[in-house]
Amino acid sequence: MTYNHLTTDELVIIESYFKNNQSVAKTAQCLGRARQTIHNVYQFLKTGATILNYYQQYKENKKRCGRRSIVLPEEQKEYVQKRVVQGWTPDVIVGRSEMKLDCSVRTLYRMFQTGAFNVHDLPMKGKRKPNGHQEKRGKQAFRRSIHERIKKHPEFENEFGHLEGDTIVGRKHKSAVITLVERLSKVIITLKPAGRQAMDIENRINHWFQTVPKHLFKSITFDCGKEFSNWKAMGNQNDIDIYFADPGTPSQRALNEHSNGLLRRDGLVKAMDFNEVSESFIQAVASKRNHIPRKSLKYQTPMEIFLRNIKPDDLSNLI
Repeated sequence: MTYNHLTTDELVIIESYFKNNQSVAKTAQCLGRARQTIHNVYQFLKTGATILNYYQQYKENKKRCGRRSIVLPEEQKEYVQKRVVQGWTPDVIVGRSEMKLDCSVRTLYRMFQTGAFNVHDLPMKGKRKPNGHQEKRGKQAFRRSIHERIKKHPEFENEFGHLEGDTIVGRKHKSAVITLVERLSKVIITLKPAGRQAMDIENRINHWFQTVPKHLFKSITFDCGKEFSNWKAMGNQNDIDIYFADPGTPSQRALNEHSNGLLRRDGLVKAMDFNEVSESFIQAVASKRNHIPRKSLKYQTPMEIFLRNIKPDDLSNLI
């Protein structure tokens, strides 16, 4: 049974009845309250205090009511702060279970929101573009549709070696970074081309394929940007199937789009001129993300899943 606290109107009425020497029983009957509740107020007023004093004391007492806030031990706080700096989210910190925490995921999120930990922001939420957004950028006139992919790769959804690709541009659209994401492991690969033209993209991707074991990757799905217009030459030279998502349908490459957002958040911001930074820096940003556990991977890191799907011979070639 819940208890309803006295309202300010009821307190004023009780004080009026008290000054008129009305009995506790009658006051309780008039207000529909327990006699003990009215008796407590009467006893307070008999000390010479006013009903305002009673209400102020009531508010002070109420501050001490309810569940006490959870305070993590210093060792756990240091662990959480360390992981936050590395880019882990509260959900991953709890779900990975490297250290047992004395709180739930929801409680840890509340600690983040109240400033208990030194963190600028949590991972991005919401949509980048509204429903009904129409893509107006340049599109490929001739391409191999994504709908042909399932015919060539019927096990696409559960098979290792399929990439999603895109570019992210820098300041004033003068530079770009190629981003590739392996769908099963969610490993992000970043490459720095010499420029933004189709030939620049083709040359950098061809050079990268020379450094990885042949046939390790089976397909790439790009968006319809003009920078991938040399897709036939890339596919033939590297013996890989290349497909294109439908225009204005980023949801067909959702993993790549989400990964681009993470890279933006981790350091490859729009205001940066990628021509002024080294490729090692660009790859370091992706490497950091590849070593952060993901809930969708059962709190394993993308790199752990990626290496698990590499044959020993291929792994030695990569290293």
